[in-house]
Amino acid sequence: MIEVRNLRKSFGEVKAVDGVSFTARDGEITGLLGPNGAGKTTTLRMLYTLMKPDAGQVLVDGIDTVVEPVAVRRTLGVLPDARGLYKRLTARENIEYFAQLHGVETALMQQRREKLVDALEMRDILDRRTEGFSQGQRVKTAIARALVHDPKNVILDEPTNGLDVMSTRSMRAFLKAMKAEGRCVLFSSHIMQEVAALCDRIVVIAHGRVVADETPDALRAQTGETNLEDAFVKIIGSEEGLAA
Repeated sequence: MIEVRNLRKSFGEVKAVDGVSFTARDGEITGLLGPNGAGKTTTLRMLYTLMKPDAGQVLVDGIDTVVEPVAVRRTLGVLPDARGLYKRLTARENIEYFAQLHGVETALMQQRREKLVDALEMRDILDRRTEGFSQGQRVKTAIARALVHDPKNVILDEPTNGLDVMSTRSMRAFLKAMKAEGRCVLFSSHIMQEVAALCDRIVVIAHGRVVADETPDALRAQTGETNLEDAFVKIIGSEEGLAA
């Protein structure tokens, strides 16, 4: 479980994150939504210890990200906005290298790698260098690398960005499987169809603040819209009006 409490981060005079609070629970998929510049990526970077908050607290399975960042990283699997693959290594080598960094024993690493390769349908690219990979191939490799140590909590920044239709379907099935295993899954996306199909709960951020934290059905009911995209636009539009 990931608990975010009154999180704040500024860059000079700009308040990128201004008191964000929400909880992403085990066995659920939580969507983090918002327009560009809303503070989503900055929030995620603080969650996975790439940035320190100016104020507030993030707890991952009860562990404070600032007090014990290394312990938190052991419990997290992260797909960041920058995929950051080692281009001269094959997909297999990228995955195995991260397993070694996490201290995963060889036999267990091989078992987990094979499970991920099959789940992500990446057998055909396993022994190719990642240099020259398509966006979808890079995403699959980065996700396998992030999950090879079997983390309980998973943070994914735009996981289907650049994927074709079949790969997107495969990724959705993979996310549902992680939920079924009882993992905490938190992901950001701009694709409303994807959010509607996957999320148990949706957290909407605008101007660095949480402006909605509801189930998809509750968001539609709250806004009087039957379509989740229309509900999102209405919520963001109301916030833009208040900020003007």
